[in-house]
Amino acid sequence: SVLVCAMDVSHVLERLTAGQLAIVPADRSAMLISLMAAQASSSFPILSGLILNGGFEVAPHALRLLEGLDVNIPVITSPLDTFTAASAAGSLQGLLAHGSERKIDVAVTTFEQEADVEALLSALEVEPSEVVTPIMFQAELVERSRTNRKTIVLPEPDDDRVLRAADAILRRGIADLVLLGDETTVRARATELGLDIAAARVVATNDPELLEKYAEEFARLRAKKGVTLEQAREKVQDVSYFGTMMVHMGDADGMVSGAAHTTAHTIVPSFQIIKTKPGTSIVSSVFLMLLQDRVLVYGDCAVNPEPNAAELADIAISSAATARQFGVEPRVAMLSFSTGTSGKGADVDKVREATELVRAKEPDLAVEGPIQYDAAIDPTVAAKKAPDSLVAGRANVFIFPDLSSGNIGYKAVQRSSGAIAIGPVLQGLNKPVNDLSRGALVEDIINTVAITAVQAQG
Repeated sequence: SVLVCAMDVSHVLERLTAGQLAIVPADRSAMLISLMAAQASSSFPILSGLILNGGFEVAPHALRLLEGLDVNIPVITSPLDTFTAASAAGSLQGLLAHGSERKIDVAVTTFEQEADVEALLSALEVEPSEVVTPIMFQAELVERSRTNRKTIVLPEPDDDRVLRAADAILRRGIADLVLLGDETTVRARATELGLDIAAARVVATNDPELLEKYAEEFARLRAKKGVTLEQAREKVQDVSYFGTMMVHMGDADGMVSGAAHTTAHTIVPSFQIIKTKPGTSIVSSVFLMLLQDRVLVYGDCAVNPEPNAAELADIAISSAATARQFGVEPRVAMLSFSTGTSGKGADVDKVREATELVRAKEPDLAVEGPIQYDAAIDPTVAAKKAPDSLVAGRANVFIFPDLSSGNIGYKAVQRSSGAIAIGPVLQGLNKPVNDLSRGALVEDIINTVAITAVQAQG
């Protein structure tokens, strides 16, 4: 909304609302100082900007005082009189353009909420498709996250990408959110960016009640490592530890971090606090590779440098379970440099042993190994190299023998084919914690939160 600040200061202050645009003549020093003092106060809503009209200069002493308040707010100066400036501001219309990602997102979300989409779809004669495009997969992911909404903690709201993602996540109803940080600072920055995070809960890591609860539990968990309560109080104020403790204690269902922190900073607390699921020996990761016509699962591409045969088997079983969770019926290829019995050496023997362990643990799981990538994915090659295999030529879950090949493999496919790589998705933990790339886009953060919410659904 637009507020013309032409009345007494006290009446202006009582009419301020979040995201408002205030119009005030530049020579009204008392009004300017009052508005900026309100912006610096945690008890007043944050404005989206100011229009200083009339063509005047702000008085030097008033300007000096305002600069000392250290408030960030967009300011437009205008030579127009108050009535003309207010008329111009009130008549503006926001246009949809190709680059207006948030406006497009708002439009799509509003349509979904207000239109009877099922009635529209029932009127269209469209045959169901077995092809799964990236847009179809992402739409299904969002729908699944909405069916049983979970609470996800985001420890990095000081990163604008996280705030932009939070705005979209809340608007689309993907998840409820907890943001870690100073509430006034976080909400002020969101307003500066034109974002709505009013539905998010903002929690400080020095919150007395939560800090003491988490410190006591962390000290208990790490008692055998000699961690004292005082040390625990200091440790859990780190955003990654605090967020992980929220998940562990049931105050959130999952955590997504890593936009501004390393992978180790994000996931080490989960190893110490949340720990692995019963029957799982290792925490691993997969990338969901969204190709033009299908979804593939690649593991492990981010966590374990040199898994042994038993660990590789657990990675394969966890990856198959993750695939099922996201609508992919798993056909697992245990990758190697040779197919079947053609290769010799310790590396291929490890994959062969891991394949047998998978078959022993999960006899109903379709798995083939050792197998080369071309034989796993190409039916023509599979007919020559593994003609009797139920997986060869049709694999959709690919288990790499080590981290080097996995990381190189997913990046090669991503960059050369234009595939969308969602991940790394961590698996094997008792509760979901997922890591972001520090180069993550806003859409990557949204997708990862949706994945974490689906994982939290079980």
